[in-house]
Amino acid sequence: PPPPPPPPFYGGPPPLFGVPPPPPTFGGFRAPAPALPHGMQSKKVYKPEVSMKRINWSKIEPQEITENCFWVKVKEEKFENPDLFAKLALFFGTQAKAKKAVEAAEERKPVSQKKKVKELKILDSKTAQNLSIFLGSYRMPYEEIKHIILEVDEAKMSESLIQNLVKNIPEQKELNALAQLKSEYEDLCEPEQFGVVMSSLKMLRPRLNGILFKLTFEEHVGNIKPDIMAVTLACEELRKSENFNRLIELILLVGNYMNSGSRNAQSLGFNLSFLCKIRDTKSSDQKTTLLHFLAEICEEKYRDILKFPDELAHVESASKVSAQNLKGSLDAMEHQINRLEGDIKNFPKTDDPHDKFVAKMSSFAKIAREQYEKLSNMHNNMKKLYENLGEYFTFDTNAISIEDFFGDISSFRTLFLEAVKENNKRKEMEEKVKRAKLAKEKAERERLERQQKKKQLIDMNKEGDETGVMDSLLEALQSGAAFRDRRKRTPRNHDNKGVPLERSRSRHNRNIVAV
Repeated sequence: PPPPPPPPFYGGPPPLFGVPPPPPTFGGFRAPAPALPHGMQSKKVYKPEVSMKRINWSKIEPQEITENCFWVKVKEEKFENPDLFAKLALFFGTQAKAKKAVEAAEERKPVSQKKKVKELKILDSKTAQNLSIFLGSYRMPYEEIKHIILEVDEAKMSESLIQNLVKNIPEQKELNALAQLKSEYEDLCEPEQFGVVMSSLKMLRPRLNGILFKLTFEEHVGNIKPDIMAVTLACEELRKSENFNRLIELILLVGNYMNSGSRNAQSLGFNLSFLCKIRDTKSSDQKTTLLHFLAEICEEKYRDILKFPDELAHVESASKVSAQNLKGSLDAMEHQINRLEGDIKNFPKTDDPHDKFVAKMSSFAKIAREQYEKLSNMHNNMKKLYENLGEYFTFDTNAISIEDFFGDISSFRTLFLEAVKENNKRKEMEEKVKRAKLAKEKAERERLERQQKKKQLIDMNKEGDETGVMDSLLEALQSGAAFRDRRKRTPRNHDNKGVPLERSRSRHNRNIVAV
């Protein structure tokens, strides 16, 4: 037989570059994990009940972490939530994991004993798999789930829990069949065991639908009410805005003037959808538009009209409201309330003190009905205001939807504000160019003035020099100063060049005297 392997750290190959070999897994001891830097703790180990898709990220190693880096301060465990893990399992789980209880039982059995596979008796494989994923995600005892539903315990239930139950719970026919297998409970697989427990709840699906409607009711109200308010306020603002009305009058005047002689001349009014097309009319030089022109006129002469965008604060939010979707949401709410009221009325009597469905849902149904009636009245008032607006501005409210009408008004409001800004920017540029031109002209004038003064000064110097020389010469001749101290001045020239110069002067002087 071959010799036994050498014991760890003795007789084995020497460590490379001074790094000890990894700790042994058999015989000997396992070295403790290295301490993490900067007081960091090891991250929690999670064991999902289903296999998950992998995230291919680059892991940061401990030696890369500095004391002040983000990862030292991370406390991701604050986001731990059963609902989050349940949704992760539903959306990113790859396959159902083997049943935990069965695994534990099988691990305790001898290796030679074969694992007993529990076959499905009522449910189909797809329904069973979906239920397995759901049960593995929430990891709650079946009886606890049952009591949460029975007591309508909102402190323990969540919207996602009820949604998943509604989605995955077997049909009533299957639940009734599973109820007959109560005596065979231990021989059933987990999804069917769960079905047996839930089958004892009367009217399970109507019960779940009612609870889910209760949990989501405030959200529905929060989605419907702001839309109704936005359209209502936009209708009132548009009707009451004097400055917007004045602008429409100005546009009508300008349009009739420009259309003079055409078939559109002398129009009594125009469809407000035209407002967004005003910008398409270009000036003759193609440098501006009719919209910019109107904005400039308002800024110069009718400054109050410029305030109309502030008076139409809700037209933008109203432009995002779909009347069809709004009506559909209200109709769906009414349908759910009617269904809940019918389920409560037809709910079988029970002696179970824990079954609080009828008591809690009856009070909720009353509140929901009152809320719906208020929303319905608000919606009817909104429609009436829009119809009145159609009469006021003369357009067909059946042909032009709320979304389209306020979309045009909102777009025109935005375009008008942009035109005002662009006009101001153009004026600033024109002022800048004008100031630059004036500065250039001023600099040119100053340059010409300096040149003129310089020329005049030169001319004056020339004239002054000639006059001064002749005057000095005549004065010297008359006074005789030109002939005095000749001997005294001559020695000043110590070089030979001074003698001819003095001699020539003497000759010049003699000639003058002779004259």
